Amino acid sequence: MREARGHVEHRLWLILYWMWIVSELLLIVVTRTRTSSGNVRDRGSIFVLWIVIFSSIFAGSWYGAVHPHTILAGAHWVKTASVAILVAGLAVRWTAIVSLGRAFSVNVAIHADQKLYRKGLFGLVRHPSYTGMLIVFAAIGVRTQNWGALAIILIPAFAALLYRIRVEEAALRQAFGPDYGEYSMTTKRLLPGIY
Repeated sequence: MREARGHVEHRLWLILYWMWIVSELLLIVVTRTRTSSGNVRDRGSIFVLWIVIFSSIFAGSWYGAVHPHTILAGAHWVKTASVAILVAGLAVRWTAIVSLGRAFSVNVAIHADQKLYRKGLFGLVRHPSYTGMLIVFAAIGVRTQNWGALAIILIPAFAALLYRIRVEEAALRQAFGPDYGEYSMTTKRLLPGIY
């Protein structure tokens, strides 16, 4: 019975994981703003971000595969928990992206008619799509069942996201001025009430 459940859980993980990968690739193709249709202020941060993310996931997954399970001694339910964490991360990321609609772009770009969005998840944190990404990375790390692998995945990805956030916030401050300053004072970047 446990083996059958494990097989279903593994399939569900693979489906969700590949849905995330495909959705990110589609976002790059569909939402990338051209310099002719918006003020692109990316400074190459999208390339830094994705190189770091995929390198970290690859290195962390490899490390977790060749080292013992140290997260809760490899308890069978840890992998099931990783699926739940992945679902939460995808829900947060996709909700944030859908909420922004046409204003969302994978490269840092401000459109002439763009407004500062503060509703839904954006009322809780300034960068909920990045919060969702961090939850996805945590899920991938937990899936390895190894603390070292989790750190290898999360720490560089978090650092790359912080760089990306700095680039994005500079563009938002320039575009929205005091409105963005006030918004920054009333909401945290990634975790409500914490950071």
